[in-house]
Amino acid sequence: MIFVHIGAGVGDLDPSANFRDGFSEYVKKNKSEEKKIFVVEANPKNLEKLKVCWKDYKNVKIFNLAITPNDYLKDDITLYYSQDDKPHYQLLSYDKNHVKYYFPNSEIKEIKIKTIKIRNFLENNFLNLKIYSLSIDVEGLDYRIFMDMDLKKFDIYQFSIEYFHLNKDQKKNIINKFIKNGYSYNGFGIDHNNLDWLFVKKKSFWKNFISKLLPYIHRKHYKRLNKLISII
Repeated sequence: MIFVHIGAGVGDLDPSANFRDGFSEYVKKNKSEEKKIFVVEANPKNLEKLKVCWKDYKNVKIFNLAITPNDYLKDDITLYYSQDDKPHYQLLSYDKNHVKYYFPNSEIKEIKIKTIKIRNFLENNFLNLKIYSLSIDVEGLDYRIFMDMDLKKFDIYQFSIEYFHLNKDQKKNIINKFIKNGYSYNGFGIDHNNLDWLFVKKKSFWKNFISKLLPYIHRKHYKRLNKLISII
């Protein structure tokens, strides 16, 4: 199973979050023995703790990048953070006013981070692969990044996306895009503060029907039907 998290922070090692992190908790509780974990964190100050968070897992890839919409043309981006948000500066955003809103009396600093477009990130790592779970939490760019994702090109079973900062139109557009691409709303996402939505790809009638039959199918037909499920 492939798990992807964009905006990883320090995982479950942040004392200001009571050492809780929805993605880390979700993946670590999952019983799959063949997990492949991809985490993206823009802030280089968080990389060492992020490595500690995932030290017991073999198939982990950590990216120190800022994911951007496809129309972003520069190789780097200026991100802002509050000096009062130390030591992990979880509120790292391209929007300076977004940071000021939460830290109105704080010194706001900036850092330049190498970028990669969401299209290139997905194509470089997940083309022709199935992603079981993908979550996005990037403090302000969630909407634009999601709207630039080709949900037909990439096979993603479930999405967890932060809705907390979205306006009414953005929420409507995200929901419509999910529905048009065969997803259904499934309650709150993986964030332990319930600040995100979970959308799950619906199985077709025949895929669901055949899946239920598989335990009763003779071995010589099992592989053929299992392959059929993967392409329905």
